[in-house]
Amino acid sequence: MPFAQGIHYSFYQPKEIDPSRLPLILIHGAGGSFLSWHPYLRRLTGETVYAPDLPGHGESEGDGRRTIEEYADDIVRFMENLRVESAVIAGLSMGSGIALTLALKYPQRVRVLALLGSGAKLRVAQSTLDTIGNPETFAAAVEIVNRACFSSYALQDLVALSKKSMLNTGPSILLGDYLACNQFDVTAQLAQIPTPTLILCGADDAMTPPKYSHYLKDHLPNAQLHILEKTGHMLTLEQPDAVAKLLKKFLDEVPASSPADS
Repeated sequence: MPFAQGIHYSFYQPKEIDPSRLPLILIHGAGGSFLSWHPYLRRLTGETVYAPDLPGHGESEGDGRRTIEEYADDIVRFMENLRVESAVIAGLSMGSGIALTLALKYPQRVRVLALLGSGAKLRVAQSTLDTIGNPETFAAAVEIVNRACFSSYALQDLVALSKKSMLNTGPSILLGDYLACNQFDVTAQLAQIPTPTLILCGADDAMTPPKYSHYLKDHLPNAQLHILEKTGHMLTLEQPDAVAKLLKKFLDEVPASSPADS
């Protein structure tokens, strides 16, 4: 798979490209990689899709960051390298914080938002911050956090895949991700984001419970919300077909036309 300035990414392009549709960029969450997005989403019908590994994650080079804003800057550099002026930005968990930050800091880059397992705040339990960065307690902490990311309906191979990704990320980078999440707070700025926004959340999400998605829906000017039953935080793996259908329907209804066409 290709790299752009040290960032590894998957890329999908349909055989017939509609020039009025902007590309879709999928941003994974803390300790994740492009594999956090099921192939149904990485190869969304009719869409050009990029799914990068954030720095220090998956196969990407470099170190992880300790603020959401730094990750947002990374995504902008990624877009510049690929000559993508604006895009549909979809973010999962920490990735949703990056997406919201992009919409605030670089509004010209974001034409449509999709926020999955999201919140205006992404607080992390102090017990997790105390144990996730310590090599001696890292594996046990990952076991607890990863289990909380899935509902009781999740297939065990999905849970194992997610756990492997977190373990491979390592204590330092995963701690950095959670520190970035813990200080993230855009509650006072949501009204400044007029971008058409799709909000998706699992009904059994224990990491960012549905009340956080309802808050986003109530405070973003142009948003719609769908709660997926029998699904936890990693809804992109537990219910990929449903997520793909909802995202595709939203993009068809709110086309991400290029600035020249708008």
